[in-house]
Amino acid sequence: QLQLAESGGALVQEGGSLRLSCTAPGGTLAYHSIGWCQHAPGNGRKGISCISVSDGKTYYADSVKGRFTISRDNAKNIVWLQMNNLKFEDTAVYYCAAGPYCTGYNGPILESLFDYWGRGTQVTVHS
Repeated sequence: QLQLAESGGALVQEGGSLRLSCTAPGGTLAYHSIGWCQHAPGNGRKGISCISVSDGKTYYADSVKGRFTISRDNAKNIVWLQMNNLKFEDTAVYYCAAGPYCTGYNGPILESLFDYWGRGTQVTVHS
């Protein structure tokens, strides 16, 4: 099984920035599409960003578009999520996930496509 590990979560003020990282000790992220999913209290997991394994295309949920950027460094075996202009609504546990695709046909990021999940890292945004 592919093991995923997130890091970088923290307590941050509104308007601040964080950079989350996803690594795969003993595995290779470059073989997979890699997504970031958000789990806020009282809500289910929501895919908010993903980068495709096939062509490197990136995807974003409307709630984070223009503020978050996903990228990957295959040589370092790391996927990043740069989070800028953070809002209170971004408060959640953020999970790194891996799968064959980011989306289905003409649709949003599909959490059901991800086969492997990290344990999550907490991001808390306050005033």
